[in-house]
Amino acid sequence: MIEDDVQIRRFVRVALEDAGFAVTEAEGVKRGLIDAATRRPDLIIVDLGLPDGDGKRLIAEVRGWSDLPILVLSARDQEREKVAALDAGADDYLTKPFGVDELLARLRALLRRRSSAAADVIVRFGDIEVDLARHEVRKRDEMVHLTPTEYRLLAALLKAKGAVLTYRQLLHDVWGPGYANRTHYLRVHMANLRQKLEDDPARPRYLITELQVGYRLIGI
Repeated sequence: MIEDDVQIRRFVRVALEDAGFAVTEAEGVKRGLIDAATRRPDLIIVDLGLPDGDGKRLIAEVRGWSDLPILVLSARDQEREKVAALDAGADDYLTKPFGVDELLARLRALLRRRSSAAADVIVRFGDIEVDLARHEVRKRDEMVHLTPTEYRLLAALLKAKGAVLTYRQLLHDVWGPGYANRTHYLRVHMANLRQKLEDDPARPRYLITELQVGYRLIGI
């Protein structure tokens, strides 16, 4: 939840925690972007009038690397503000003042839509099976444990459907804004991923390096 009004943050946090949600708070665009990239929440609630920028900027930046649901919670009730926020990539818009029941209903609807879109999506390459809905990976029917970062890296490569992803693209998609030059992160996690998925990590069949460009996953 990205909101600069302390009282509203407290009110929403209590309501969401009572409904079973775990809540992380930020009061501005900069902190909100960092938390969205590092904590990888299931959903974002964002105000538009923030002390260090407009919430639409945050929405647009998050949309550059994630499709997670975004709900705008704002006192701005003009149609042009709603349209601009939705055009920036928001999924829904609720104006202040608001009722807790309506807020929770909208959040449940957003999460249902995302869950439905991801349901029963299974991708196979070679003897590897990836269940994108459950975030599970199997090799020859044996469960493979991947760290959250390793899984996000694999999911990004799967989404590209065999296309080459540049180092910059992968760093942006997996780690978020601000990591574009940390290519050593990629090398370490790609090596770990190959160790777990390839029969011969030194001669990978699926997780392929395109020299001086990036990586791609073949065999899908």
